Amino acid sequence: MTTTSPSDVRPDPPHSPSPSSDDRSLAEFGYRQELHRSLGRYASFAAGFSFISVLTTVFQFFAFGYSFGGPVFFWAWPAVLVGQLLVAACFAELAARYPISGAIYQWSSRLSTPTFGWFAGWIMVIGQIVVVAAAALALQMVLPAIWSGFQLVGTDPAPTSADGAANAAVLGVLLLVLTTLVNVVDNRVMSLINRVGVTAEIIGAVLIIVLLLTHSERTPSITFHTEGIPQNGLFGALLIGSFTAAYVMIGFDSAGEMSEETHNPRRTAPRTILTALGAAGLLGGLIVLGGLLAAPSLTDGHLGVDGLSYVLTSSLGDGVGKVLLADVVVAIAVATLAIQTAACRMLFSMARDGQLPFAARLARVNPRTGMPTAPALVVGALAAALLLLNFASPEAFLAIGTTCIVMLYLAYAMVTGPLLVRRVKGEFTSSGTDETGARLFSLGRWGTPVNVLALLYGLLMTVNLAWPRAEVYDPAGGHWYFQWFTVLFLAATLAAGVAWRALRRRTPA
Repeated sequence: MTTTSPSDVRPDPPHSPSPSSDDRSLAEFGYRQELHRSLGRYASFAAGFSFISVLTTVFQFFAFGYSFGGPVFFWAWPAVLVGQLLVAACFAELAARYPISGAIYQWSSRLSTPTFGWFAGWIMVIGQIVVVAAAALALQMVLPAIWSGFQLVGTDPAPTSADGAANAAVLGVLLLVLTTLVNVVDNRVMSLINRVGVTAEIIGAVLIIVLLLTHSERTPSITFHTEGIPQNGLFGALLIGSFTAAYVMIGFDSAGEMSEETHNPRRTAPRTILTALGAAGLLGGLIVLGGLLAAPSLTDGHLGVDGLSYVLTSSLGDGVGKVLLADVVVAIAVATLAIQTAACRMLFSMARDGQLPFAARLARVNPRTGMPTAPALVVGALAAALLLLNFASPEAFLAIGTTCIVMLYLAYAMVTGPLLVRRVKGEFTSSGTDETGARLFSLGRWGTPVNVLALLYGLLMTVNLAWPRAEVYDPAGGHWYFQWFTVLFLAATLAAGVAWRALRRRTPA
């Protein structure tokens, strides 16, 4: 097992088989080809798109955005999309130059210092594990609406009720068992499920958009109506309303995470990062707009509680609505699988460099399946354990779920920040060619202004998401630790990282 640091360069063993150009590219960074390289362009696109999973997250968080911002919250969507496209453009450049698993960790380490990069990877992987659990919880928003028999615990399916919260945890754990199994079996099986699921999600999203727009009850001008916005005003409503879009448009870097399993990654990954985000952003925005236009009522309270599931079943009828909700279930399952896979690759990449506890075991790849088995089991077990919190306190899990999004945005900024420093110093080159001999993806003279805006956007969004708003993090009142949970959780994550690294330095090799 190769155990190099990101700055080491160690070639393949002299008696290894003749490597392909993809394998030789990986050897330049000091790693052997152990993961099976079997993903094409569509599979790479599917990796990014399924992590974003517009059907999963829009259905999960539409009610949240509407309850705080009303119809005007729609305009936070294009603003977040533009900001994330700036970040994705920077990531596309890096994916062309560093086609390595554990993208955020590897990119940050090579642009700054190994220690800074380690903390970026540490923050990212903790956030990813929580996102896995949060994605699995989305089943509760859909399955009981399809058939009451899916309400296995109690009778109240509302996610905020005791019955709904417990049932969400049960359904989520069952889903995690399945996704963990797929992440152990074979990467070709995982890729096939991902591709089929993404295709079904795209078709379902288009159908939902068409049906919602053809069943409109009002015109798009409703998105300019500000009646009923809470006392924090229009700007405050948009800031909180942006949470929905912020939850949705993350994970596009997963195409970079899968670089060691992708053919021609220097050429493929940059393009699929951008197309995955662009496609998800467009479809998601139209779904949000369609939901606002087709909702039977904007004032009866259902839209801020039941969200888009209510719109589909009430506007399109139970038959059509439930068929489309079944497609949403597929999207949720594939999204959970993709997020778990991304977290596995991050653990594998950091462990391969000896940067995690039990690194030797976590970095081991099954030569038959081409999959790192231990990371899949660890991510599945930790995510399932987090779901158990939903039994005790749905509010606590909501706080954790929001915090993990903040952690991903912070990890992104820990890449765009060092990248900007390298650009200013003239140390980031746009030269080089991909596997086909074409020039590497580059922003050219637009690189610096795009990078500046990407970093500013990322930092502002991180502060916006982490701001201790009582109405968001402690709506019931009386729990100061919920209100400050994001700050406390981030501090605890950093403290745990510092403690482990200090212990590691004191422990003899």
